[in-house]
Amino acid sequence: MPVWVPPRGSQRLRAVADAFDGEAGEFFEDVFDVREYDPGAALRIADLTLSFAPALHYVESFAIRADCGAARLTYSGDTAPCDAVVEHARGSTLFICEATLGLGSEEPPRGHCSAREAGAMARQACVERLALTHYYADVEPSALIEAARAEFSGPVTAVDDGTDFEL
Repeated sequence: MPVWVPPRGSQRLRAVADAFDGEAGEFFEDVFDVREYDPGAALRIADLTLSFAPALHYVESFAIRADCGAARLTYSGDTAPCDAVVEHARGSTLFICEATLGLGSEEPPRGHCSAREAGAMARQACVERLALTHYYADVEPSALIEAARAEFSGPVTAVDDGTDFEL
Protein backbone atom coordinates (compact mmCIF):
# COMPACT_ATOMS: atom_id res chain seq x y z
CA MET A 1 0.00 0.00 0.00
CA PRO A 2 1.54 3.34 -0.99
CA VAL A 3 2.00 5.91 1.78
CA TRP A 4 3.03 9.39 0.65
CA VAL A 5 5.17 11.41 3.06
CA PRO A 6 6.77 14.86 2.82
CA PRO A 7 10.44 15.33 1.94
CA ARG A 8 12.67 13.51 4.44
CA GLY A 9 9.57 11.72 5.73
CA SER A 10 11.17 8.32 5.16
CA GLN A 11 14.03 9.27 7.48
CA ARG A 12 11.56 10.45 10.12
CA LEU A 13 9.61 7.19 9.93
CA ARG A 14 12.83 5.22 10.39
CA ALA A 15 13.68 7.33 13.46
CA VAL A 16 10.23 6.60 14.94
CA ALA A 17 10.64 2.87 14.34
CA ASP A 18 14.16 2.93 15.79
CA ALA A 19 12.88 4.65 18.96
CA PHE A 20 10.77 1.56 19.68
CA ASP A 21 13.20 -1.06 18.45
CA GLY A 22 16.79 -0.15 17.75
CA GLU A 23 16.89 -2.83 15.08
CA ALA A 24 13.67 -1.88 13.30
CA GLY A 25 15.58 -0.72 10.22
CA GLU A 26 13.14 -0.72 7.34
CA PHE A 27 10.01 -1.50 9.38
CA PHE A 28 7.69 0.89 7.54
CA GLU A 29 9.19 0.08 4.16
CA ASP A 30 8.62 -3.64 4.80
CA VAL A 31 4.91 -2.99 5.38
CA PHE A 32 4.17 -0.01 3.12
CA ASP A 33 5.37 1.38 -0.17
CA VAL A 34 6.72 4.61 1.38
CA ARG A 35 7.11 7.39 -1.17
CA GLU A 36 8.16 10.99 -0.68
CA TYR A 37 6.24 13.63 -2.58
CA ASP A 38 7.81 16.69 -4.15
CA PRO A 39 5.98 19.71 -2.65
CA GLY A 40 6.81 21.71 -5.77
CA ALA A 41 5.03 19.29 -8.11
CA ALA A 42 1.50 17.98 -8.45
CA LEU A 43 0.90 14.39 -7.40
CA ARG A 44 -1.64 12.45 -9.44
CA ILE A 45 -3.43 9.46 -7.88
CA ALA A 46 -6.18 8.07 -10.12
CA ASP A 47 -8.64 10.98 -10.73
CA LEU A 48 -7.24 13.00 -7.84
CA THR A 49 -4.58 15.69 -8.21
CA LEU A 50 -2.80 16.73 -5.02
CA SER A 51 -0.75 19.89 -4.74
CA PHE A 52 1.14 21.43 -1.84
CA ALA A 53 2.02 24.87 -0.46
CA PRO A 54 4.39 25.74 2.35
CA ALA A 55 2.61 26.66 5.58
CA LEU A 56 3.87 28.88 8.38
CA HIS A 57 4.64 26.58 11.31
CA TYR A 58 7.47 25.88 13.76
CA VAL A 59 8.58 22.90 11.71
CA GLU A 60 8.25 22.24 8.00
CA SER A 61 4.56 21.92 7.18
CA PHE A 62 2.51 21.92 3.99
CA ALA A 63 -1.04 22.76 3.09
CA ILE A 64 -2.53 20.22 0.70
CA ARG A 65 -5.12 20.72 -2.02
CA ALA A 66 -7.08 17.89 -3.63
CA ASP A 67 -8.73 18.53 -7.00
CA CYS A 68 -11.11 16.01 -8.53
CA GLY A 69 -13.39 17.18 -11.32
CA ALA A 70 -15.15 20.33 -10.13
CA ALA A 71 -14.50 19.58 -6.44
CA ARG A 72 -11.59 21.36 -4.76
CA LEU A 73 -10.66 20.68 -1.13
CA THR A 74 -7.79 22.40 0.67
CA TYR A 75 -6.48 21.53 4.12
CA SER A 76 -4.27 24.15 5.78
CA GLY A 77 -2.30 21.77 7.96
CA ASP A 78 -0.71 23.50 10.95
CA THR A 79 -0.16 27.13 10.00
CA ALA A 80 -0.30 30.70 11.19
CA PRO A 81 -2.08 33.06 8.77
CA CYS A 82 -0.15 32.64 5.55
CA ASP A 83 -0.47 34.15 2.06
CA ALA A 84 0.86 30.97 0.42
CA VAL A 85 -1.92 28.91 2.02
CA VAL A 86 -4.54 31.52 1.06
CA GLU A 87 -3.40 31.39 -2.58
CA HIS A 88 -3.36 27.60 -2.53
CA ALA A 89 -6.93 27.50 -1.18
CA ARG A 90 -8.20 30.10 -3.68
CA GLY A 91 -11.63 29.11 -5.01
CA SER A 92 -11.82 25.86 -3.04
CA THR A 93 -15.16 24.16 -2.60
CA LEU A 94 -14.16 23.39 0.99
CA PHE A 95 -11.33 24.89 3.02
CA ILE A 96 -10.47 22.87 6.12
CA CYS A 97 -8.45 25.19 8.34
CA GLU A 98 -6.93 24.57 11.71
CA ALA A 99 -8.11 26.75 14.60
CA THR A 100 -5.76 25.59 17.33
CA LEU A 101 -5.79 28.99 19.02
CA GLY A 102 -9.57 28.91 19.30
CA LEU A 103 -10.56 32.40 20.36
CA GLY A 104 -7.05 33.32 21.50
CA SER A 105 -3.83 34.58 20.00
CA GLU A 106 -0.22 33.52 19.78
CA GLU A 107 3.02 35.43 20.24
CA PRO A 108 5.77 35.10 17.62
CA PRO A 109 7.00 32.78 16.38
CA ARG A 110 3.61 31.86 14.98
CA GLY A 111 2.46 28.40 13.95
CA HIS A 112 -1.32 28.29 14.39
CA CYS A 113 -4.56 30.16 13.61
CA SER A 114 -7.46 31.36 15.69
CA ALA A 115 -10.99 30.75 14.41
CA ARG A 116 -11.21 34.41 13.38
CA GLU A 117 -7.94 34.16 11.45
CA ALA A 118 -9.20 30.99 9.74
CA GLY A 119 -12.28 32.96 8.71
CA ALA A 120 -10.11 35.76 7.32
CA MET A 121 -8.05 33.28 5.29
CA ALA A 122 -11.27 31.72 3.94
CA ARG A 123 -12.58 35.16 2.91
CA GLN A 124 -9.28 36.13 1.26
CA ALA A 125 -9.20 32.82 -0.64
CA CYS A 126 -12.82 33.22 -1.83
CA VAL A 127 -13.70 29.68 -0.77
CA GLU A 128 -17.25 28.33 -0.76
CA ARG A 129 -17.24 26.71 2.72
CA LEU A 130 -15.00 26.72 5.77
CA ALA A 131 -14.50 23.83 8.18
CA LEU A 132 -12.63 24.56 11.41
CA THR A 133 -10.53 21.72 12.79
CA HIS A 134 -7.64 21.02 15.17
CA TYR A 135 -9.10 22.99 18.07
CA TYR A 136 -9.24 22.24 21.77
CA ALA A 137 -12.24 20.35 23.14
CA ASP A 138 -12.79 22.90 25.92
CA VAL A 139 -13.76 25.58 23.37
CA GLU A 140 -17.44 25.68 22.47
CA PRO A 141 -17.81 24.98 18.71
CA SER A 142 -20.54 27.61 18.39
CA ALA A 143 -18.10 30.25 19.70
CA LEU A 144 -15.52 29.19 17.10
CA ILE A 145 -18.10 29.40 14.33
CA GLU A 146 -19.19 32.87 15.50
CA ALA A 147 -15.58 34.09 15.54
CA ALA A 148 -14.93 32.75 12.02
CA ARG A 149 -18.18 34.33 10.76
CA ALA A 150 -16.90 37.72 11.88
CA GLU A 151 -14.53 37.44 8.89
CA PHE A 152 -16.18 34.96 6.51
CA SER A 153 -19.81 35.16 5.36
CA GLY A 154 -20.06 31.67 3.85
CA PRO A 155 -21.05 28.45 5.62
CA VAL A 156 -18.82 27.54 8.58
CA THR A 157 -18.65 24.20 10.40
CA ALA A 158 -16.61 23.22 13.44
CA VAL A 159 -15.76 19.62 12.62
CA ASP A 160 -15.97 16.78 15.10
CA ASP A 161 -15.27 13.06 14.85
CA GLY A 162 -17.36 11.61 12.04
CA THR A 163 -18.18 14.92 10.31
CA ASP A 164 -18.90 14.24 6.63
CA PHE A 165 -18.90 16.63 3.70
CA GLU A 166 -20.24 16.07 0.22
CA LEU A 167 -18.35 17.92 -2.50
